[in-house]
Amino acid sequence: MQITNFLKHHYRHFNAAALIDAAEGYNKHLAEGGKMMITLAGAMSTAEMGIQLAELIRQDKVQIISCTGANLEEDIFNLVAHDFYERVPHYRDLTAADEQALLERHMNRVTDTCIPEEEAMRRLEHSVLKFWEQADKAGERYFPHEFFYQILKSGELEQYYQIDPKDSWMLAAAEKNLPIICPGWEDSTLGNIFAGHVISGDIKNVHTVRTGIEYMIYLADWYTQQATDESKVGFFQIGGGIAGDFPICVVPMLHQDLGRTSVPLWGYFCQISDSTTSYGSYSGAVPNEKITWGKLGQDTPKFIIESDATIVAPLVFAMVLGQ
Repeated sequence: MQITNFLKHHYRHFNAAALIDAAEGYNKHLAEGGKMMITLAGAMSTAEMGIQLAELIRQDKVQIISCTGANLEEDIFNLVAHDFYERVPHYRDLTAADEQALLERHMNRVTDTCIPEEEAMRRLEHSVLKFWEQADKAGERYFPHEFFYQILKSGELEQYYQIDPKDSWMLAAAEKNLPIICPGWEDSTLGNIFAGHVISGDIKNVHTVRTGIEYMIYLADWYTQQATDESKVGFFQIGGGIAGDFPICVVPMLHQDLGRTSVPLWGYFCQISDSTTSYGSYSGAVPNEKITWGKLGQDTPKFIIESDATIVAPLVFAMVLGQ
């Protein structure tokens, strides 16, 4: 437990202390029989958070994930095209002409990391299109993550693997058939590609990929079955946006719109965010604001760590994994 011991000795105040409290709260929640949802905003997969997230999945320390469409696909992009990625440590100094040069080389920049279009996006498109077309012709419909699970389990991408498969959280999730919620999947590279294939006529039914409303129905069923007074579901939110806001709303929906008032509130809440509190900002809202929306209770353990998730989350996960 070298990392844990180091953190407990040095991380004593302010955001550092909040990190310790949140990690210990996560462990306490699991030890008391609770379950955990992790939500991934932005492009955490390109930040290679899968290295630890995959191990959390294997050790049953996360029971469901909510993420952006970018995080679904970018873990697989990294799996099959890692050697073609380029890091741009001086990205803050890039001029418009520098960015144009990256575009002309088909290198799509995410902060300091460039994703290669041909080796990542087009390679995955070639595979996923076959699964979309098969489902479309058979009149079948699947969620975005289910299509990715089918591809990964088929083994047809194995020839392209360029990282240790144990570091892919999507592979770990596919092996466990872990429930995933992916609201707003349309706002992703593969979502755009799917729309293009519908427009071109390759896919006849736009609903071959199931929708966000269906994801909420799926989550409502899962939460109703899994959340009990003896085994509450915790909420560990990395960043803000739709990956967090969409799933946390399932509780007030169950209570206020369906009248299922016996369903417990979220049993733990932590958010890692570098968004400052501001007018109307969900990412910058303090946890207590969620009490007014029927998402959290007065006594729900609540933590907020105001820092960069790419620095903080691996440390929290290390403590949860006993490292």
